[in-house]
Amino acid sequence: MPHHKVLTAVYTEDKARKMGVVGWVKNTRQGTVTGQVQGPEDKVQEMKAWLTNVGSPSSRIDRTNFANEKEITKLEFTGFSTRY
Repeated sequence: MPHHKVLTAVYTEDKARKMGVVGWVKNTRQGTVTGQVQGPEDKVQEMKAWLTNVGSPSSRIDRTNFANEKEITKLEFTGFSTRY
């Protein structure tokens, strides 16, 4: 259902902007969502909690996997976007 996939990305992008984190989100062909989040550690943790426990209204969260987490000195993005 492409419509639901688009909504997931839109909700994630909106939530990230409201939380003050930067990065990107992308729906995969496997029906999952991938992306990158950067910002203050407390905001990144808040975003991870939202992705794990809430998500978009139309999403079903089976599991989350956060990888390659590291501390950075400079943000690599200026906003949050949806990639296609």
